[in-house]
Amino acid sequence: QVQLVESGGGLVQAGGSLRLSCAASGRTLIVYAMGWFRQAPGKEREFVATIAWSVGSTYYADSVKGRFTISRDNAKNLVYLQMDSLKPEDTAVYYCAARSRGGGVEIMTSPSTYNYWGQGTQVTVSS
Repeated sequence: QVQLVESGGGLVQAGGSLRLSCAASGRTLIVYAMGWFRQAPGKEREFVATIAWSVGSTYYADSVKGRFTISRDNAKNLVYLQMDSLKPEDTAVYYCAARSRGGGVEIMTSPSTYNYWGQGTQVTVSS
């Protein structure tokens, strides 16, 4: 099993920045990809970004391209989400997730395909 713990959320003004961190523990060698998802009140869970753990290739939701950057430190089992130019619509609970299988972009961007999840960290962007 893999355990994930997010940190770094908080309250920022529009245009500001935050960096989220996710620490993975347990059977981390089985992880193929890590991802960030978010869920706003009354909304479905939404894909944000994903990174292939070994290769390092990334993919972003259109809504965050150019503003968010996902990265990882394989040696430390950490994944980061650098969020710049934050907008009020970025307000949500952000979840770190991992999956043990690879797949095409349709699979890697679907929350239902990830089998390990953190507890979430709140990001609030004030206008």
